[in-house]
Amino acid sequence: MKLKVILEPSDEGGFTAIVPSLPGCISEGDNREEALANIREAIELYLEPVDDDLAVVLGAEQFEVAV
Repeated sequence: MKLKVILEPSDEGGFTAIVPSLPGCISEGDNREEALANIREAIELYLEPVDDDLAVVLGAEQFEVAV
């Protein structure tokens, strides 16, 4: 899977990495390489299923969708 990442200089120094297609998926690094490595890890954690994802409201239906 390939995702677009926006890498911008941070006011405090270093870089901020943002994934527009994953709201709230943001990371930082002291340099470009570190910021990109950190955002890769953030993406993996963002996409990792957690127990809360399995909570279903009474009467709701669950589907799987391939992308």
